[in-house]
Amino acid sequence: MPQPPDPPVLGPSVPDSTHSFALPVDRASLLQHPAAMATDAYVLEAQVGHLLRKAHQRHVSLFTQIFGVDGLTPMQYAALVKIGELREVSQNLLGRLVAMDPATSQGVVKRLTDHGLVSRKDDPHDRRRALLSLTEAGRTLIETQIPLGRVASAETLAPLSTEERSLFLNLLNKLT
Repeated sequence: MPQPPDPPVLGPSVPDSTHSFALPVDRASLLQHPAAMATDAYVLEAQVGHLLRKAHQRHVSLFTQIFGVDGLTPMQYAALVKIGELREVSQNLLGRLVAMDPATSQGVVKRLTDHGLVSRKDDPHDRRRALLSLTEAGRTLIETQIPLGRVASAETLAPLSTEERSLFLNLLNKLT
């Protein structure tokens, strides 16, 4: 019976200088990992990826309720907040800072530009780079949206005590 192909190289979608997520590339090495050799029952509902996905779904649902179905998406919101914070940023760096792959970043920036919230210009020092900044409409919008973003975060964490919230956020930061 033929073996399945080796999995692709595993690593961060947004590499940075402080974290390395790379794992061995070959399946045989992965199967020697202590987790792969566990003998207890595999319970999907106890797996970190499953729980993180459910927590993410909860947050996106709350975010959508708070911002409205026709409001900003979480990625658009993140991009506007980060552009506002930095005043001017290359599209490439923005994507890395808000954990968007290049294709997603391009689509998000296009929609924000089309709605007149972000302006885009060529970098005078490097014509290959696009520099992004908020328009006046973008600045006005994000000033009104940040309080709603705070509500979305607070409601996502509402089931946790103050101490649990702090611990949870610290642990998530450690994982990322």
